[in-house]
Amino acid sequence: MALIWKTKPSGAGDTEAAALFHALAHPVRLHIVRLLMEQSELPCGDLVSRLHLAQSTVSQHLKVLKKAGIVTDRAEGPRRHYQLENGARDKLKEYLVQLGL
Repeated sequence: MALIWKTKPSGAGDTEAAALFHALAHPVRLHIVRLLMEQSELPCGDLVSRLHLAQSTVSQHLKVLKKAGIVTDRAEGPRRHYQLENGARDKLKEYLVQLGL
């Protein structure tokens, strides 16, 4: 069944919101966000240990979150440390308010 739009999406804001919601639409990625909310910053290896998933799987999820602007990373030697992007929570709240949720 095809979606029929009564109005066109409003543009860049809708595209950005859709990318954000899509990135959060997986339980593992939601768990990563929760862990980063609790710890503020974690190395990839700690996320792997806490999630009990393969490093490659965790890296793929982090890549999606990073592309959506939800997380950022920094290098410390050979390790990558991840944290929530400044303003990511505010953006999510703003989109939810716009949707009336």
